[in-house]
This record gives sequence, C-alpha cells and structure tokens, in this order.
Amino acid sequence: MAGSFFVTDLRGQKTIVNALKQILRQGSELAPVFSDIGEFLIETHQQRFIDMQAPDGTPWEPLAPETLAKKQRPDRILTETGILADTLNYQISNNQLLFGTNMEYGATHQFGRDEIPERPWLGLAPFERKEILLILRDHLED
Repeated sequence: MAGSFFVTDLRGQKTIVNALKQILRQGSELAPVFSDIGEFLIETHQQRFIDMQAPDGTPWEPLAPETLAKKQRPDRILTETGILADTLNYQISNNQLLFGTNMEYGATHQFGRDEIPERPWLGLAPFERKEILLILRDHLED
C-alpha cells in the first residue's frame, strides 16, 4: 500500500492479542473480523477529518494565512476536495490488516515536512481500541 498507513504492534495489548488467538484456536479465519475492523476504521478516520483532530483528540494546527488565501474551503483543515478521506482503505492478508491511504501526501500531513506542520490523522484513539475489542468479542461469541 503506497501512501500512508499505520501499523499497530499488538505486543503489550494482551486483551486484543488473546482475543485474536482465541478466534484462531476456534478455527475461524481472521478475514471477517479484520473486515469489520477495517470498515469501522474507515468511519472513524473519516470523522476525524470532520472533527479536524488527531487520534488523541488534540485539534490540528490551524492553517497558515498563505494557505487560507488559496483554499476554496478555508473553514476545513486537510480537506479541499475530500480525496484523502475518500481514499481511506484497508487490505487483509492471512494474519494482518493494513489500513491507510494510497495518497502519498497522506504521509506529509501525518508527519509534516518543510513548512507543513504535522497534523496526525492516522492512528487509534482510545475509544477505537475499545470498539475493536467489542468487535473481536462479537466474533468470539459467534
């Protein structure tokens, strides 16, 4: 996946890791649960563009006056046409879920560069971690 994506290392996240192991022990494939998690992440990350805040809830840095003067939508940070939020996607393989965008400038906004400050949009908020656990629980109960 070109562009920007995140990897969450689940070591130390015993509850999530144990739930995934339990699903595997039951002989279930991870693809269905990863698909549900991926759809959830698309929704929450698209909302992040509306809320204009990082995964930890901090507001994104305001736009520079020069940038504001060029924008068609000066009231929105990281949203001009909506392409970045619209290209969020996920890929599932045997034992992993990749989530992000194929737009290279997604990394620019996430990490910043030159005179562009970082405005983190990619990652897991605490409520997202909790919801992922609920999704895993639901798959365990099925």
